Amino acid sequence: MRLALEEARKAGDAGEVPIGCVIVKDGKVVGRGRNTTEEEKDPTCHAEMNAIKDALKNLGGWRLPGCSMYVTLEPCSMCAGAIVLARLDALYVGALDPKAGACVSLNAIVTDERLNHRVKLVTGVLQEDCSSLLKGFFRKLRGDKNKNLEENI
Repeated sequence: MRLALEEARKAGDAGEVPIGCVIVKDGKVVGRGRNTTEEEKDPTCHAEMNAIKDALKNLGGWRLPGCSMYVTLEPCSMCAGAIVLARLDALYVGALDPKAGACVSLNAIVTDERLNHRVKLVTGVLQEDCSSLLKGFFRKLRGDKNKNLEENI
């Protein structure tokens, strides 16, 4: 998860929501991703999607059996669906996302027994570090907006 936090910090430094992700197989990082939605002007460029694409490129094929994903924030429904479709073995989540999380908070896509693949799910991994990174980013963002608003009055 510490490597995922590094990716999240890179995203935050670039003005993106600081979410980071790594995919590991046999103890080695095979995929990395960070949010690039603003940079790419693409709503599908979430950290998880970027890490999945990177891992697929590095491993070949279109599935990721034997792989585990570490992500700093609970995946949304798009990313949770991609995790299932990619056949990841395990998902380790830092902070939960009560507004958009689709693994625990709003839905349970990755563990839904109706699907043909389920993912081992572990939550709360370095939760405080992951949560404080996001909170700091949004506090600064709101502060900058409030400052700009005050200057225009």
